[in-house]
Amino acid sequence: MSTVNSFDAKTSLKVGDTDYEIYDLGKVEGASRLPYSLKILLENLLRTEDGADITADHVRALAEWDPKADPSTEIQFTPARVIMQDFTGVPCVVDLATMREAMEDLGGDASKINPLAPAEMVIDHSVMIDVAGRLDALEKNMELEYGRNRERYQFLRWGQNAFQDFKVVPPGTGIVHQVNIEYLARTVMTREVDGVLRAYPDSCVGTDSHTTMVNGLGVLGWGVGGIEAEAAMLGQPVSMLIPRVVGFKLTGEIPPAATATDVVLTITEMLRKHGVVGKFVEFYGEGVGQVPLANRATIGNMSPEFGSTCAIFPIDSVTTDYLRLTGRSEEQVELVEKYAKAQGLWHDPANEVEYSEYLELDLSTVVPSIAGPKRPQDRIVLSEAKKGFREVLPAYARDAAAGDDTVAVDEGDGSFPASDPANEGHEEDKPAREKVAGRASNPTPVKGHDFEIDHGIVSIASITSCTNTSNPSVMMAAGILAKNAAEKGLEVKPWVKTSMAPGSQVVTGYYEKAGLWPYLEQLGFHLVGYGCTTCIGNSGPLAPEISEAIAEGDLAVTSVLSGNRNFEGRINPDVKMNYLASPPLVIAYALAGTMDFDFDVDPLGQDKDGNDVFLKDIWPNPAEVEKVISESITREMYQNDYADVFQGDERWRSLETPEGDTFAWDEDSTYVRKPPYFEGMGAQPEKLTDISGARVLVMVGDSTTTDHISPAGSIKADSPAGVYLKEHGVDRKDFNSYGSRRGNHEVMIRGTFANIRLRNQLLDDVEGGYTKNFLTGEQSFIYDAAQDYAAKDIPLVVIAGKEYGTGSSRDWAAKGTKLLGVQVVIAESYERIHRSNLIGMGVLPLQFPEGQTPDSLGLTGEETFSFTGIEALNDGPIPSTVHVTAEREGGETVEFDAVVRIDTPGEASYFRNGGILPYVLRQLAAK
Repeated sequence: MSTVNSFDAKTSLKVGDTDYEIYDLGKVEGASRLPYSLKILLENLLRTEDGADITADHVRALAEWDPKADPSTEIQFTPARVIMQDFTGVPCVVDLATMREAMEDLGGDASKINPLAPAEMVIDHSVMIDVAGRLDALEKNMELEYGRNRERYQFLRWGQNAFQDFKVVPPGTGIVHQVNIEYLARTVMTREVDGVLRAYPDSCVGTDSHTTMVNGLGVLGWGVGGIEAEAAMLGQPVSMLIPRVVGFKLTGEIPPAATATDVVLTITEMLRKHGVVGKFVEFYGEGVGQVPLANRATIGNMSPEFGSTCAIFPIDSVTTDYLRLTGRSEEQVELVEKYAKAQGLWHDPANEVEYSEYLELDLSTVVPSIAGPKRPQDRIVLSEAKKGFREVLPAYARDAAAGDDTVAVDEGDGSFPASDPANEGHEEDKPAREKVAGRASNPTPVKGHDFEIDHGIVSIASITSCTNTSNPSVMMAAGILAKNAAEKGLEVKPWVKTSMAPGSQVVTGYYEKAGLWPYLEQLGFHLVGYGCTTCIGNSGPLAPEISEAIAEGDLAVTSVLSGNRNFEGRINPDVKMNYLASPPLVIAYALAGTMDFDFDVDPLGQDKDGNDVFLKDIWPNPAEVEKVISESITREMYQNDYADVFQGDERWRSLETPEGDTFAWDEDSTYVRKPPYFEGMGAQPEKLTDISGARVLVMVGDSTTTDHISPAGSIKADSPAGVYLKEHGVDRKDFNSYGSRRGNHEVMIRGTFANIRLRNQLLDDVEGGYTKNFLTGEQSFIYDAAQDYAAKDIPLVVIAGKEYGTGSSRDWAAKGTKLLGVQVVIAESYERIHRSNLIGMGVLPLQFPEGQTPDSLGLTGEETFSFTGIEALNDGPIPSTVHVTAEREGGETVEFDAVVRIDTPGEASYFRNGGILPYVLRQLAAK
């Protein structure tokens, strides 16, 4: 907190009978012209000014912000709190527990290792849809969840007791981001400091990239790697450059046929095309007041998909109405309004502020859309979805050839009834076959059933993910569509695995009150759990006979989910193509049964009188949706569901919980193990040295995501991780997922770069976690090759194309890279979070010179690399380049100067110490 107060900004604000200490933005010249998001940063600097790391010059630099300038000034942002989900949060607690022991080894006080800012974890990523389409699905899935994750949950309960200011929201409550906006977010924080009650803007960093969902509440926050989150918990500010801010103006109203999901897919496409990586996006103008809070949260949620740091809405009456609806106290709501108005943070369309860049969307132009088959920014207008599917199918189906394919004619439902003789065989002269551009057919029988499946069938239809399940308008629309469909006698196709995983228990409450659950269940959309399921790969297995038929026919099948992530290999190992859609469209596609479907001309089925039923016949009327919402959602629902949110159910409360200030590690545990990050660490960091004799472990192309790098999804039995688990006595059925085992570095390192869709360019036409081992000349698992290199002390390099590390902010994408022995990554460009995380683990991120690529330089990845100039990073300013020499087998060399992507002095300090955690530990030990 501020010990200097150079601007005499410390003052008081009276709200009701309470006096709050605040830091008045009005005392800083130029503050009023700043965008909302930069005002939040300015207050943060005023409040934390210490004359050393944060100075009056930093405050002035922000107040004098030039909207047109490229970011160049570093500031230190101190978030008010840290929020975590369990997949990424467990390693944080593991590392904190390890730091306590390392602190003792350095002669320090282990009790200093505590969160210094409020830290909250929501356990939402561990539920898997093993059971679906049944009334008892929720109960069965929770039984399996606790059985698989007992060790992890016991460890987290220990952490909740051992660490101060750390709270855990137990399983079965909801998705972290929905729980955040419905309960945890304060919008304005209060905290007692030196006996005085201080008020200041809520802000947060989270160990999940979709932390930006809270931007809809006017809370500045974004996703960071777990290592950065740990540092923030320990009082370290987030080092950042003053950003460019993109002003996004919203006008008009959403048309009846479109939903909030369609709006967000449109915005995602616009902003990704515009280019907003590393920038703030801020919504402004008269139209802001017309955007419901749930829609704001949906838009903010997708910030990682278009690449911005945040996507924020200012505080206004929509904000306070939502706080009131969701059960916040009247005192809190009054504080938010009065504080925002006193600080110039209350939205005023008449107050013209400057932005770096401008975009505008007339909401009335939004049309129904989906996105896919592998990136959320690849929007497809719904009326063009069938055509779009056929155009991309050849990339996924070996028997597809765009432009001239012989296919069986079907009736639009994706099935080819085995009883229909016209569909037997593949002769081109069959009367029911015709030429259809871009469409291949391979009808494959499903054992035990009287239907066949083919390319494009919808194998998974899941209403899940924080993006949409927090939004009553699209969730209620889905419920009403289900009611309309059920009353018409429509049925979901039998090969579709259907599921409903709401973001909080409130959704269940308003579905029950609206009387919609029976219709959703009639169509197979039973409650399967409260958590992030399909969107993170916890879709669970398909029915064995469906999975076998997909494999037998080598079918390119699809999933449709109301999520935000659809990267290759993410949703289910049997599913090659993944599409994002609104909740009502998820149900519509489950009824259609195939992506090869045109809702304008293809009927979903027939009603009880034999009449064709089209999507337009069951699409919910927006007025009806709003009426049902107003009648079914109450403040009391939120108050009741969150009254004892940290207590959990009987399963949680009955867990045996370890005790003590340090954790008693179990050497036999396959879930939680003490990591090696601090082994042999001294009080002072070792000097950095140049690197020679390095070999390439992995070479990848453009848009390689953290999903390709970070271990995620199921663990294959014959993979290095599967072999490790079997060697430690774990049965195949108990492997669980990589996400659930993030507290065990031995499992995670073996799953790094092991995504089934990874294409390592060191090999020809091979997918998966394989590489060429230059010590043997043979193909091997990446992990096995890394171990061979480590045995001979050979440093490793990763070479990548553009946008390296896009995707979720996963600490293990950086941790796994480091533990494999990779010391340097050279890419054409980086996504912000992953570049930062590499530095946080002591891995050097370099960038190819402007205009140069691995291809233009003639690099094959088979060269031996040397790096000179790294030693210059030991002291003084950050060098702009490092010289790279790549030597081919015959002695010929390729040389270039790679750009050093350590962008701030703070990042340089982390890198010199071998990462953020050693830096923080040494700082605390020195005190």
